[in-house]
Amino acid sequence: MWSYPPFSKHHQEKKELAHEPPLRADAQRNKTRILAAAEEIFYERGAGVSLEDVAKRAGVGIGTLYRRFPTREALLAAAYSDRFLALSEASRVRAPSLDPLDALRLYLEELVQYTNVYRGIAASLGTVLQIGTPGCVATREEGTRLLQNGQAVGAVRSDISFDDLVCIATAISLATEQDSAPQPHIAHLVGLFLHGIALR
Repeated sequence: MWSYPPFSKHHQEKKELAHEPPLRADAQRNKTRILAAAEEIFYERGAGVSLEDVAKRAGVGIGTLYRRFPTREALLAAAYSDRFLALSEASRVRAPSLDPLDALRLYLEELVQYTNVYRGIAASLGTVLQIGTPGCVATREEGTRLLQNGQAVGAVRSDISFDDLVCIATAISLATEQDSAPQPHIAHLVGLFLHGIALR
């Protein structure tokens, strides 16, 4: 399976929900420990792992975990936030040198690749991206911007929405998450989709 290596633990401290108020020092320590444990165990065992196992590895009670992250998707979104920020920033940097359709293609390929870091997250991608971590917000905004750019120049059909892109990314992630070398397969499937939505 294609994957990026786990992020180092010092990145976890930056994964805040947008507009989240500052935490007490002990609450921030617990949150940092939960995110570090989640990063390790999701990477090792997949997104479907028991949240009790995450809490145990973090050295906190399950009630403490749920106070910070009331749903599995909220924890996944927080654990993914830095990766999604990196994806969005890379896309913004390279997009001006590409035509709109190529920029959208590379964004979709990387969204699938990042999604496959944690085995089993693909089915929850749409819900995860609705959660207001900086990375999720940036990923939605960048995907929407690229889509609108393609539509503005007449390269992409006007009836395609960002949610449609997420559905396709989800389907491609599910189709490729078990591949030992998925990049060519991902690129092929993304290309098939873009051929279907492109205006020619």
